Amino acid sequence: MLMAVIITAGAYVLASLGSDARIPANIIPFLVIVLGLLLGAHIALRRLAPESDPILLPMAALLNGLGYVVIAGLPDTPGRASGEVLARQQAVWTAIGVAAFIATLWVVKRPRDLVRYRYTFGLVGIGLLLLPLIPGIGKNINGSQIWVGIGPVNFQPGEVAKVVLAIFFAAYLADQRELIATSVWKVGPLRLPDPKYLGPVLVAWVVTLVVMVYQKDLGSSLLFFALFVVMVWVATGRTSFLVIGTGLFAAGAWFAWKTFGHVQERVSIWLDPWKDPSGTGYQVLQGMFAMAFGGIAGTGLGLGSGVPIPASESDFIFAVISEQMGLLGGALVIMAYLIMVGSGLRIASRADHAFDKLLATGLTLLLGIQAFIIIAGVTRLLPLTGVTLPFISYGGSSLVVNYVLLALLLRLSDQHERRGARARPEAVVA
Repeated sequence: MLMAVIITAGAYVLASLGSDARIPANIIPFLVIVLGLLLGAHIALRRLAPESDPILLPMAALLNGLGYVVIAGLPDTPGRASGEVLARQQAVWTAIGVAAFIATLWVVKRPRDLVRYRYTFGLVGIGLLLLPLIPGIGKNINGSQIWVGIGPVNFQPGEVAKVVLAIFFAAYLADQRELIATSVWKVGPLRLPDPKYLGPVLVAWVVTLVVMVYQKDLGSSLLFFALFVVMVWVATGRTSFLVIGTGLFAAGAWFAWKTFGHVQERVSIWLDPWKDPSGTGYQVLQGMFAMAFGGIAGTGLGLGSGVPIPASESDFIFAVISEQMGLLGGALVIMAYLIMVGSGLRIASRADHAFDKLLATGLTLLLGIQAFIIIAGVTRLLPLTGVTLPFISYGGSSLVVNYVLLALLLRLSDQHERRGARARPEAVVA
């Protein structure tokens, strides 16, 4: 954790030297705040979950700090708050995220107790996904109907829904996995799962299509359905679920592409952004130019080439990092996510209860798939989507929910390690 703080502070000084050729006057308050938040999270974790994985929180802190530094160094752009203003707001959300992290560790002593409320979680999750479609509170921002405004507060309910639905599916599949795996429905030479146990998958398919079509949010649609299908596959071990799920999503995506103009536009931009370089393809092309200017080692923190990128603080922050820190910086970010995903899957593999294993898998998938989707969109491996880069992108809803997700993973890790420590002396005596 100290290394994460040192790297963040050093990056902040370098970015200020690059943009203003001076060490920032607020470096001491900045260090105190960053050190206080991250070390506070560390102390709380050691007190509340002392046997938990030691890698996840420092990696999250490093990504969070790097995102803050890059956001603070963004140049002033018409129609968007300055980087300094955005950084102050991000610092506030980081503090709220750390508070939510500590609160989750304090409240959730036994993740398995969540199983009792599985259907409540399921209904709440679907309700949150569909909440932006309610007239009056749903808001269309940047072409996507994924925001909800209640008074002065704007947030993305889908960010909360992803964790809630992961809990529901883990609980449902832990209870029904044997019936789902063993029941067989014969269709000619094919042996498929019984249709009555495909209900949750079909509901997930319908909900993700609603999100794709009416909320115009391709990223969240792909994220949720990938989560559902992979969790069913992990629970049952049957590859047929992967095949069925992939086929359903492909059929739904093809139908949406043929029917709806905004889906056709996203695919068209992905295939050929040069068709309209000053219009629909502008954002993608600017991101490509920025990454090209970065080269191998980057232009330097605070020394961007001046290529303006729309939504550079959120959707395209990976392009800004790749410009200022080069291919090496982009690879660093990807490796940090790989380390977090590896740690999460290790927690899942060591869990001795089906619900714990599935929940750890689902939470890890959310983190890894979301990072993959946004990085793939920026690099044109996939069509561009509106999801955020976990712990790095500007945004309160995403940051706070990801800290809650992290706390749940660490609680699962601590719980398993404690049970293992209690069982080992008994094994020695035996």
